[in-house]
Amino acid sequence: MHIADGIIDTHICIGAHLVSGGLLYVSGKKMPMEEIPGVGIMGAALFVASLVHFPFAGTSIHLGLFGIAGIVLGKNAFPAIFTALLFQSLIFQHGGLLTLGVNALNMGAGAYVAWLIWRMWKVPEYIRAPLAGFSGIIIPALLMTAEFRLSGYGRGIVYLFAVYLVAAFIESAITFSAVKFLRRVKPEILN
Repeated sequence: MHIADGIIDTHICIGAHLVSGGLLYVSGKKMPMEEIPGVGIMGAALFVASLVHFPFAGTSIHLGLFGIAGIVLGKNAFPAIFTALLFQSLIFQHGGLLTLGVNALNMGAGAYVAWLIWRMWKVPEYIRAPLAGFSGIIIPALLMTAEFRLSGYGRGIVYLFAVYLVAAFIESAITFSAVKFLRRVKPEILN
């Protein structure tokens, strides 16, 4: 899901950097001081989760945890995602610096949609949790597919979308399990 430099049109990347910078500024300005450690811990979890790769269908996939980030951090998930992606790009060349804004917006959008789903209080938690986990992966995959198409890539991206569809179902199950665990041991994290 991390888009490398040189694939997406430079104009899209520059626009994404501007939007990402604005989101970082706004979220940083409005974030209460007591929430900063939680954002840092979630950023570290996102970073570590991306290091464990599973071979699948001729490629490899890893957990994103964007659904969990959206559930736990809400609107504050974006700085955690951006920071994790920045370090992944600098240390492992996972993604790129030019596409950092695009990648952060894609994955941040997944976390934001997960947060919106989680806030639908009338829907039972056993439905909201897996749906949030699923959307945390499928939303970035849809955005990435659109960006590839806008940049002139062919139909091969549809194959990648199918791989991310499987990853979204896996993430859905993991998010459901994580929510059940957190509900039992530390329910205030989920509120």
